[in-house]
Amino acid sequence: MTKAETHKFGAEVEKIFHLMIHSLYQNKDIFLRELISNASDACDKLRYKSLIKQDLIKEGADLRIIISSNTEKGTITITDNGIGMSRSELIKNLGTIARSGTQDFLSKLKGDNKKDSELIGQFGVGFYSSFLVADEVTVISRPAGGKTANIWQSKGDGQFTIEEYEGEHPRGTSITLHIKDEEKEYLDKFRIKHIVSTYSSHTAFKIVFKEDDKEEVINEGKALWLKNKSEISAEDYKEFYQSVSHLGMDDPWLILHNKAEGLIEYASLLFIPSVKPFDLFHPERKPQVKLYVKRVFIADEGIDIIPSYLRFLRGIIDSSDLPLNISRETVQKNAVIHRIRKAITNRILDELKKKAEKEPEEYEKFWNNFGAVLKEGLCDGMEPRDEIIESCRFQTTESGGRLTSLKEYKKRMKSGQDSIYYLVADNEKAAEASPQLEGFKKRGLEVLLLTDSVDQFWVNVLHEYQKTPLKSVTRASTDLDKTEEKTSKEEKDSKVKEDKKTRDLIKFIKEVLGENVSDVRTTSRLTESPVCLTVPEGAMDLRMERFMVDNRQLSKSSAKILEINPEHPVIIKLAKDLKKEEMKEKTTDAVHLLFAQANIIEGEPVSDVKGFSRRLNSLLEKTLAA
Repeated sequence: MTKAETHKFGAEVEKIFHLMIHSLYQNKDIFLRELISNASDACDKLRYKSLIKQDLIKEGADLRIIISSNTEKGTITITDNGIGMSRSELIKNLGTIARSGTQDFLSKLKGDNKKDSELIGQFGVGFYSSFLVADEVTVISRPAGGKTANIWQSKGDGQFTIEEYEGEHPRGTSITLHIKDEEKEYLDKFRIKHIVSTYSSHTAFKIVFKEDDKEEVINEGKALWLKNKSEISAEDYKEFYQSVSHLGMDDPWLILHNKAEGLIEYASLLFIPSVKPFDLFHPERKPQVKLYVKRVFIADEGIDIIPSYLRFLRGIIDSSDLPLNISRETVQKNAVIHRIRKAITNRILDELKKKAEKEPEEYEKFWNNFGAVLKEGLCDGMEPRDEIIESCRFQTTESGGRLTSLKEYKKRMKSGQDSIYYLVADNEKAAEASPQLEGFKKRGLEVLLLTDSVDQFWVNVLHEYQKTPLKSVTRASTDLDKTEEKTSKEEKDSKVKEDKKTRDLIKFIKEVLGENVSDVRTTSRLTESPVCLTVPEGAMDLRMERFMVDNRQLSKSSAKILEINPEHPVIIKLAKDLKKEEMKEKTTDAVHLLFAQANIIEGEPVSDVKGFSRRLNSLLEKTLAA
């Protein structure tokens, strides 16, 4: 027998314990749902592994979950005869929260009990919800195929002990909660049955309440996804969703229950949540759709049955055509998996399109949660981009805060407009303030405002929509004048052309800035600003290039085109002062300041920060002294 060891939890885990015990979960009933869910997973894993190694299940194939309460001792025990845990697994799985996103979890806690409680299941720390109702937790576990059981104990006080269990223990895990005095109501059999009925009725394994020598099955046990829709109530769906989503007490935004028959047969019960998981963009985030074969759990990670841009989905896919002994290694190469993936993807995209068209206000809730993820599918040439783009919605300069589709945008295009215009920016505020939009706003030309990180990628691979090109407003070749419906001779004659003074100024600016710019030219895109940066047709967009440089995929930024507004007072004054020798230094400084301003507005670095500071201070001195 090994000696008992005491281990300390890390500071972050201790903080989670404190929050769990004192702050989170207004509805403490959820502790039982989380423990039953863990027990069900343990049975699933054993059933799957026993297909390959049958000895693992020689102690009994009747997988079940047993709940018992002892009012005299004040304990509740949840026992499963699933896969079990070894000593090292107990330490790893219960003694630590071994995820690099622990700090992400802590940073999301706001002190709002309802919102904070939703994070527990999302983050995968459901076991620790035991301490909501218990002041001590004892876990005894023996792994399938193992001979030795170990006992893990903690009072939630920052440490736990682990040692070899002296007595006999069957395969699997038993968790005993020493219930707090103020939570004794949870010892009541009818309270336990009510909780199971509410949250875990459709667990695929039998849940048995054991009292003395009597056993009573207290859940339905039939896989909900295999039932006919007519047999299932809204509450049934909601209960099942909450058991598989681990997202707190929210309702599903959309339920997709389907049975496919024909060339391939499978059942699927999938949900789109109404809340956004906090780790939706975390690189270690696992998919939340489980693959079953004939009701046998196969895998919930390392399979490509749901594309990553639909990773917000929760639920079950159960195939009748896959072999039960399929491994995680071979499942990816199986043709049935690829056919199921394609069929489910098409159905989800079709449902999203219908929802967007029929219930636009409701769809906006989905888009605000998951739109940035869905757009990732536009970057993959193997995915159905045409179908994905139909479900995409955008803010525009003309939509008044309402989301719009590209189909709606096309209907509103001006006479003479042959492109769908867009602007990629860091956020909506920055986009609205961009000088690039001035000429478009003046002419009433609608521009898509793209502010998600993924936007700078998909616009570089999806170049048109229904044969209409998508064009960045930062392209120097953008011709705004051809969208003018009518222009009188007087208006044409009044437009400022590149007279000799303007041409001389352009030449001077090129000499001053040198290799910092690829060209200098006048533009009609500006109405209020003196200058802006653009890129040539076919060149990389400003935001995309900056991303490449920041991630060291490019060694440096390319020189941009500096466009000037010949009607702006500053530009007119510079052109006038150019021939005055005494104004040469002032004009040179002004050119540098204008170029720095154009870079700052676009989020580009100012290469000569010291020079910029000196020139700005000099200008302030003269202005204040005047």
